[in-house]
Amino acid sequence: MGVVKKLRDHRGNLLKVSSKALFGKKREIEKRIQKLGIGRKTNTSHMERLNGTIRGQQARLIRRTRSGSHLEDVLQHSIWLWRDLYNRTRVYYSLLNETPAMALGLAEEVWTVLKYVLYPAHVSDLQCLE
Repeated sequence: MGVVKKLRDHRGNLLKVSSKALFGKKREIEKRIQKLGIGRKTNTSHMERLNGTIRGQQARLIRRTRSGSHLEDVLQHSIWLWRDLYNRTRVYYSLLNETPAMALGLAEEVWTVLKYVLYPAHVSDLQCLE
């Protein structure tokens, strides 16, 4: 995961953009971005796109709503559920009719919601029966 920092003057004009790796190495992050075909460097457009998508699909995150989460844990679990369903059960034309999980090699097929519910996705190693 990468971080982009924008330096602005007192008027708000952009002076400099720098990026660094938060997890992993910057070179590895940029290679992955290029391999996915979504750009050449770490930039804010990917996060802004994700933020817009989440806000559009998660009523808890829409500004001025009655559906807001009053408890942080409830919001976190809601986002985890959205993330998993978004990445495993929905195919995207831009990914050649694959799910994001399939494009990254994390899944071999499109999951149904039932398969997701039955799959122990959010259990720790201590809770696994195997």
